[in-house]
Amino acid sequence: MEGMRATTPFVRYLADRLGDKHFTVLDVGCSLGIDLAWREFGTRLRAFGFDPNLEEIARLRSNEQLPGVEYIAAFVGVPAVDPALMRMRAGTFWARNPWERLSVARTIQIRAAQIANSGNAEKTKLNQWSQVKLADRDQPLIMTDFLRERGVEDVDFIKIDIDGGDFLVLRSLCNTLDEKRVLGVGIEVNFFGSHDTDVNTFHNVDRLMKAAGFELFDLSVRRYSAAALPAPYAYDVPAQGAWGRILQGDALYLRDAAAPEHNRWAESIGPYKLAKLAALFSIFRLPDCAAEILRCFRAELVPLLDVRSALDKLVEQCIPPGEPVPSYADYIKDFKNDGSRFYPARQAGPSY
Repeated sequence: MEGMRATTPFVRYLADRLGDKHFTVLDVGCSLGIDLAWREFGTRLRAFGFDPNLEEIARLRSNEQLPGVEYIAAFVGVPAVDPALMRMRAGTFWARNPWERLSVARTIQIRAAQIANSGNAEKTKLNQWSQVKLADRDQPLIMTDFLRERGVEDVDFIKIDIDGGDFLVLRSLCNTLDEKRVLGVGIEVNFFGSHDTDVNTFHNVDRLMKAAGFELFDLSVRRYSAAALPAPYAYDVPAQGAWGRILQGDALYLRDAAAPEHNRWAESIGPYKLAKLAALFSIFRLPDCAAEILRCFRAELVPLLDVRSALDKLVEQCIPPGEPVPSYADYIKDFKNDGSRFYPARQAGPSY
């Protein structure tokens, strides 16, 4: 998922203070493995990765070193009673999809023979799911059943990136968001679509997440050019380019615990969940929001961590490499004095 840091000083600091608590991640669409950021939690990480690509899941299993990480080969679907079941089975996730007019689709057509003769890794990299060995689509994994069977009572973060049914899977987890006290959701969203309330579009995802009590904290944008005038690709594979319409992106939703309207919820979750929410903000390059959690809930967090030291760790995340790192108190003092570090002439480029 876009926008994550592989490591932060604050997360390393917190991981040593979680005791017997887990940091639990559900990664729906886990090809290439779970994000590096989660590995900072070490043996306290409990992560479940789901993907239908059989060879990729076998590869991930064989390479995994952390005991709390498990990869499951399956399509993730919706319950049999879900009104979206037929849409899920038919794969009618989109409306007004411009894909066939884009340069990326044309490049894939040009490379068709080459792709057909390539290995599983290359096909996976190119998102050519129809050309790899997949789990049984008619036997999908239902996430609510999976969590119940595994006895998972608490989930911290859910990532969904399955190139189609993302919104329908998310909608099937609405009750789970509250029941498992989920702190954040990262999901791939589409900027094309229609007014249909069932199609996979950003506005449908955003409406659902706002209704569930989450706020949008980050949104990336990926541009795809039309085949009529192709743009240079951003990577060494055909994908987004230097220009083009905004087609997709990654949306990050988190609980805004410091907001007055969410006080009752924040008071109900306890210090470990509050600290893990601060860790999520740090991981997603929002150290300011992490600091707000630490300051607003200092009294609740004191038994778990030294808040002053934790704030110092967040400042460390904000300072460009090679510069002296001030304490949090000195950093805020400098801000109150309208210090030069807060203006462009002093900045050496963002490190957060």
